[in-house]
Amino acid sequence: MMNKLESLIFEYSQPNRKGFTMPQLDVDLKHYQIPESELRKDNNLPEVSEIDVMRHFIALSVLNHHVDKSFYPLGSCTMKYNPKVNEDMCRLSGFAAVHPLQPEQTFQGALHLMYDLEKYLCTISGMDAVSLQPAAGAHGELTSIMIVRKYFEEKKEIRKKVLIPDSAHGTNPASVTLSGFNSVEIKSNTQGLVDLAVLEKALDNEVACIMLTVPNTLGLYEKDIAKIVGLVHSKGALLYMDGANLNAYLGYARPGDAGFDLVHFNLHKTFSTPHGGGGPGAGPIGVKKDLIKYLPVPIIERDKDTFRLNYDQPHSIGKIHGFYGNFGVMVRAYNYIRMLGAEGLKDISECAVINANYIRKALQEYYHLPYNNICMHECVFSGSNLKQYGIKTLDIAKRLLDFGVHAPTVYFPLIVPEALMIEPTETESRQSIDDFIQAMIQIANEAKENPQLLKDAPKTTPVRRLDEVKASRELNVKYTKE
Repeated sequence: MMNKLESLIFEYSQPNRKGFTMPQLDVDLKHYQIPESELRKDNNLPEVSEIDVMRHFIALSVLNHHVDKSFYPLGSCTMKYNPKVNEDMCRLSGFAAVHPLQPEQTFQGALHLMYDLEKYLCTISGMDAVSLQPAAGAHGELTSIMIVRKYFEEKKEIRKKVLIPDSAHGTNPASVTLSGFNSVEIKSNTQGLVDLAVLEKALDNEVACIMLTVPNTLGLYEKDIAKIVGLVHSKGALLYMDGANLNAYLGYARPGDAGFDLVHFNLHKTFSTPHGGGGPGAGPIGVKKDLIKYLPVPIIERDKDTFRLNYDQPHSIGKIHGFYGNFGVMVRAYNYIRMLGAEGLKDISECAVINANYIRKALQEYYHLPYNNICMHECVFSGSNLKQYGIKTLDIAKRLLDFGVHAPTVYFPLIVPEALMIEPTETESRQSIDDFIQAMIQIANEAKENPQLLKDAPKTTPVRRLDEVKASRELNVKYTKE
């Protein structure tokens, strides 16, 4: 019998085999027929039964790595288990079936939820107002820097530069360029933190803003934030915080209290939405009171028990999304926050930090640890100590697949050679983390004793190691199993 995991759905195809039957039409289609010239002559789709379709997609799901199947320690992009109750909530008909062009009075519940979510995010972050419009983290970055530009335009100040530490998220420079600024890199010190001397030298009257990722992409908290805030504000510039890593200190610290002027949130990372495969996402931004008037339109306002969308904001940067943002992500985040409450959100950060430091301590004897400090939600190792055996970080990542674990982010951040960026998240148990640690220890030992094993990995996956350059350049090439 053919193995479902090894066969193609086309191999089950038989002429006239059907998996779905349409009901008998009760209308005359002669006025609605698609012209013959517009019909596809050969759709080349398999003709299979319903059970074969189901088995096909179930088999494919087993082949994929996902958080419902196994540990997924993808550093810098939190991949954690998300409660299924949040999926149920966002599928309620009053949320799922709402249309953005409906009259406002017909989706008051949706507006109420969005209004309250903005207030929750203000409380969590210490900011004075929030816009839910940005559709992703990088979109939140872009929106924030557009507000920075508008702020200085209205002040009639010509500022051309935005400072970005080399430990920041990689999308920051693109957001700066798209907003019409020039990005200036700030080198880290030997501890992996912002070098205050370098920062002070770079700060001049042309600097509009500094973009800090807190914790940074090394998983380290900027302990000199108070000094950084003082230096930047003394030059009349603004501070933006990339809040993609907010899950590291929920309930323990607030960007607004630290002195930041703008911050973005990754609802799909910190507050629960499965975002593998590129989406969906949401990157709301929070601002302090002097910047509220620049927020994207419309603004959600409340008048007693009525909610409305206010487009009359003459100082706004305008619309940055087709409608009001990715609403389904907002519903999940709202439910997540309400379900956990203040103490639950604090527990998230505590568990994420404990898990990351547990891995850091367990593996520091086997992999190089360039910044041997207490980390926050993620830790960054280097595989450079294994290069003497001819092993690269890519080999380690490929070998991990044989243990049923998705590899962590590799070769990023760029300031760490042969980087391995590991984020266990708060949802993993000690048992699953111990399994991962043992796999990493075994791989480190194999690198010394049998390096060819790593170079040939993976061996247990349906498709063996690909020529990744060829695969990215020649998408139509068919790869076969060994």
